[in-house]
Amino acid sequence: YPIIDTEHSLEGRVTRSDLISMIAKLDGQLRKEVHEVSFYADDFHGRGTAFGDTFDMYAITAAHRSFPSNTLVKVTNVENNKTVVVRINDRGPYVDGRDMDLSKAAFEEIAPTGQGVLRATFERLGHMDLVSQCEERQRAYQRRITRDTQFFRGVPHTFTLGDQLILQSNRPFVILGITFPDGQYLRIQDFVHPKEKYRISPDMTGRYQFSVGDTRGRQRDLRMDVSSCVLPARG
Repeated sequence: YPIIDTEHSLEGRVTRSDLISMIAKLDGQLRKEVHEVSFYADDFHGRGTAFGDTFDMYAITAAHRSFPSNTLVKVTNVENNKTVVVRINDRGPYVDGRDMDLSKAAFEEIAPTGQGVLRATFERLGHMDLVSQCEERQRAYQRRITRDTQFFRGVPHTFTLGDQLILQSNRPFVILGITFPDGQYLRIQDFVHPKEKYRISPDMTGRYQFSVGDTRGRQRDLRMDVSSCVLPARG
């Protein structure tokens, strides 16, 4: 980062407003810088991260060398202006010239994985517990059950507590079960026809896992992080 000129001497007491002003200037500079970004996937899937999480290449996460754990960062591909908001849950990358490793799912939101590397800007949004989870940005959905069986919209990576999720597919599919954030597993085995809709309204925050499959017994687990949405007060 560049040296930031301050109006006050750093000797003595630094006020809260001084710190906020300096951080804002640093973040403003960060938004202008262009970084080299890659992704990591299969070789690390299921392994532990530097912060104690289990790496999930289908989750929207990223590794960074200095951002704190659970920081939300908006990553913008400078070539196509596509964006994705990721949660920092690991350290890295450890390749010279690279500034961030995205999970496979996060990378796919802004570029094809065949590209391997992209150039992007970063905007630090803050810690996930302090950032409003109201979905002002377009949600990213997991549509594929199998190659032939796909949801019309699907299971989003992030969802708002109290909203209703509706699942409908182009072919018959089965809701095998749901794992709730508290670890409870609900076995469902519900067969859903193409003209039918499966509905669920999450009633707790945290990670949900939907086990879905097709009529041939092939199945897939889809994860969704649910958070409460606190709208700013209107004055």
